[in-house]
Amino acid sequence: MNPINWFEIPVNNIEQAKNFYQSVFNIEMTVTEMGPSLMAWFPGDPQKPGATGTLIKTEGYVPSHEGSVIYFSVEDIEATLAKINENGGKTLVPKMSIGEYGYIAQFEDIEGNRVALHAVS
Repeated sequence: MNPINWFEIPVNNIEQAKNFYQSVFNIEMTVTEMGPSLMAWFPGDPQKPGATGTLIKTEGYVPSHEGSVIYFSVEDIEATLAKINENGGKTLVPKMSIGEYGYIAQFEDIEGNRVALHAVS
């Protein structure tokens, strides 16, 4: 089993951030309120490997370039970076090789978080 099973990406504007990620990854996200937190859920299947998580707006969570970096698996990094830039994000580190492990890139989402992409080719 992989050690990571959940992630949360801090946001200030849940609707704006949800629309950004839906457009970039061509997904549908559901917003729910859990106590004092407002969360937009990335799709996931608990029976499949890998992690899923949410965008989260709650006290003490601040969008940032600092701290942990989440990598989204994608088929085509350059096409995904194009969608990111078209939807208000920006490329921080363009596609680069990590040898036998494929390729990575980093971007800033619409909320100011540093997030990354990984692809095998």
